[in-house]
Amino acid sequence: MNPAALWDRYRRHLCRCDSVGVTLDISRMTFPDDFFSRMAGPMGAAYAAMDELEKGAIANPDEKRMVGHYWLRKPELAPQPAIAKEIRDTVERIKRFAGAVHGGKVKPSHAERFTQVLVIGIGGSALGPQFVADALGEPTGDRADKMAVSFLDNTDPDGIDRELRKSGPRLAATLSIVISKSGGTPETRNGMILAKRGYESMGLAFGRHAVAVTGAGSQLDKLAESEGWLDRFPMWDWVGGRTSELAAVGLIPAALQGLDIGGMLSGAAAMDEVTRRHDTPRNPAALLALMWHHATGGRGEKDMVVLPYSDRLLLFSRYLQQLVMESLGKADDLKGKRVEQGIAVYGNKGSTDQHAYVQQLREGVNNFFAVFVRVLGDGGGASGALEVEPSVTAGDYLDGFWQGTRRALYENGRQSMTITIPRVDAFHVGALIALFERAVGLYASLVGINAYHQPGVEAGKRAAASVLEVQNGVLDHLAEAKEGLDAAGLAAAMGRGDEVETVYHILCHLEANGRASRVGGDGADARFKVR
Repeated sequence: MNPAALWDRYRRHLCRCDSVGVTLDISRMTFPDDFFSRMAGPMGAAYAAMDELEKGAIANPDEKRMVGHYWLRKPELAPQPAIAKEIRDTVERIKRFAGAVHGGKVKPSHAERFTQVLVIGIGGSALGPQFVADALGEPTGDRADKMAVSFLDNTDPDGIDRELRKSGPRLAATLSIVISKSGGTPETRNGMILAKRGYESMGLAFGRHAVAVTGAGSQLDKLAESEGWLDRFPMWDWVGGRTSELAAVGLIPAALQGLDIGGMLSGAAAMDEVTRRHDTPRNPAALLALMWHHATGGRGEKDMVVLPYSDRLLLFSRYLQQLVMESLGKADDLKGKRVEQGIAVYGNKGSTDQHAYVQQLREGVNNFFAVFVRVLGDGGGASGALEVEPSVTAGDYLDGFWQGTRRALYENGRQSMTITIPRVDAFHVGALIALFERAVGLYASLVGINAYHQPGVEAGKRAAASVLEVQNGVLDHLAEAKEGLDAAGLAAAMGRGDEVETVYHILCHLEANGRASRVGGDGADARFKVR
């Protein structure tokens, strides 16, 4: 396509949202001229479904739940006055609590004040807070955060020990936030137990240093009440984990860090207003959803590569992995038909990606489309104004690399779109979160799936629990086998002859951690006994 035609296409397919300061350019997506007219019917149905969702319809039919994350930034949308009041009251409680912590009114038992926050959660209870903390945080200098933030987001004991060692004596001045809707999430529970022991090893009562974010009446809620934790904040059943960054899940860590939670909520609310439009060319979330449909054939045939040209947005692609893949990766559609839907998401950051995988993106398998996130401002710091060569700054290079990569991909038949924001601040981070939340919901309607449940995640949890049940049997039978047993013998003795491989993996894990030892045999036929 010649330059004049490209410029004309750019002008026609640039969606400017001046009220939010966000633009979406879809001109480098190669959809046919009649694409929007062909998709007008499905898009109209998607708009209608979204309107009903915001009014309080049962949008998650499997769990018979409303889906209300849009109410978080506009409580008056909530279908019941009591819900609206609870949203407003919770935000005010968060602000008051953070202010009391910063002012030393809420303080630890053996330190002058809290200086650190330890967030214990997994999935949506960690990815959103991690993204926001990194995007908006200032670890040092005259704009430094009010409290440093770290995370326990796995059940890896080495990773947990590593984070606790980083705190060292400062654990006495660390406020732990335990986030779990049910209180029974194994990774979060394990992190809490091990963190609690870390406090206790220093003679500190965990409850004097802990806050819960959980469902009313959950295991965690009852534990926090019985142990006299500092406070408890709600997780509502109408907010899913992957859409909970603008609920207490994300707002408490951000407020304690000293970030502008009001700005995030305002940015999300402003984007919500724009993306409620039933005017597709002026609705960036609708355009995103339609471009996903075009690029993937409505079947997830290509991956989405997210490339933000900003160090502050490094974790954005990781956050989007859960939001997009957990929402859209579904085996069945709403009618129960097997469809195996989904869009795989991965990403890096510009211009780091120039030296990582752009070679394959341009010349390898054409199995993706790119979503660039361009940040116009250079941050306002000293480095942004300094020239690295005559009349050229480091930021000029960064923007040039974005343009060059976009052009190089398009010239070789690779599709991309670009989201542009003026700067990375609380308002525009909130807007980005809201933009992709809405796009996910609209796309799910286009392909007829439930974006708001996660049966695959629950299946994985059940499978893990069954492995631990087998492990208990392995330990019991090994303790009785003086000469040792191999995996096949153990499985047979336990009446689990179809799980020999599982038993062998358990034995290897126990051996590596000093809980079992080999006493003969070789490889998969090795015999073990309890050490």
